[in-house]
Amino acid sequence: MNDADGTAGEGTRAVRAGLPEPVKHEPTLPGPVFAAHFHLPGDPTGPYTYGRDENPTWTLLERAVGELEAPGADGVEALVFASGMAAISAVLFSQLRAGDAVVLPSDGYQALPLVRAQLEAFGVEVRTAPTGGDAQLEVLDGARLLWIESPSNPGLDVCDIRRLVEAAHARGALVAVDNTLATPLGQRPLELGADFAVASGTKQLTGHGDILLGYVVGRAGEPMSAVRRWRKIVGAIPGPMEAWLAHRSLATLQLRVERQNATALRVAEVLRKHPDVTGLRYPGLPDDPSHKVASQQMRRFGCVVSFTLPTRTRADRFLEALRLVDDATSFGGVRSTAERRGRWGGDAVPEGFIRLSVGAEDPEDLVADVLRALEESAD
Repeated sequence: MNDADGTAGEGTRAVRAGLPEPVKHEPTLPGPVFAAHFHLPGDPTGPYTYGRDENPTWTLLERAVGELEAPGADGVEALVFASGMAAISAVLFSQLRAGDAVVLPSDGYQALPLVRAQLEAFGVEVRTAPTGGDAQLEVLDGARLLWIESPSNPGLDVCDIRRLVEAAHARGALVAVDNTLATPLGQRPLELGADFAVASGTKQLTGHGDILLGYVVGRAGEPMSAVRRWRKIVGAIPGPMEAWLAHRSLATLQLRVERQNATALRVAEVLRKHPDVTGLRYPGLPDDPSHKVASQQMRRFGCVVSFTLPTRTRADRFLEALRLVDDATSFGGVRSTAERRGRWGGDAVPEGFIRLSVGAEDPEDLVADVLRALEESAD
């Protein structure tokens, strides 16, 4: 897509991101290229030499992701990975060495404690602080890398990314932002000053619950070169079919995000009025503790709503009573999902805590289903 200045609308950009120049009789989006190796006579020059390093299908997807995360920006690179955790690991383990310090959110994604243990085993000092209230500022001194997750998963707290970035850079630290919950249509971390935007493409970016994918976007330079080397070393690459399906899915991203975000707000408004619901969080609600900061840096507030029911038993009954919402982990898909997060044991949440991911069903049907399930599951 020729959008050098980034002025195209979000829907236009999502539909056309990463597409090659038209060629007569060729498909608009070329099919997946399955290749472990490429013809390579003579010296190994050119873009495609070996399938672990580059693939034409990845190239188009990476171009598309870069256009969404940093429209119109020069010198930005995107790299795709086999999963969101592969992308997260690539940034952390490529940038940190024994003796370095890293700041992680204490309320972040469930797998981060596993990452912490591995970093510490490698001699990296790991400091943690909550996302809310910009608490990570208090433990930044001397850190090599600050990892931000905003909104946090599953608690949906938000921090002032620009403020944290400025403080981290003033101390010589790099900043990575997990942008999974927001998506590039809800928030663009590089525009807020971050060095890396990282996400699981498994979630709303691809939106159908059938692809594992991750990506890292950052400005060209040694930090991104190190991420690329890490991908080569560990081989955490997506298959060409997954990359092609992901690119195809981007065309509906703006449509899905608009519908799911609008419905999530309606669901949150309904839940706010229910007497059995406590701890409701959705950054789009005007009275949410994070709304003021979120509205300054987010264009959309996401498709996930979190809340707590009185007991574990009540939460389980509620999930069983839902008809339009699948009891499944992950989020961001066109089919609504919900789960009691405490069943995994890795999140510091109450036993009755529910993470609800709003899909693309008719809003009236979804609201009615949630209200009916709340009524049927009552003691």
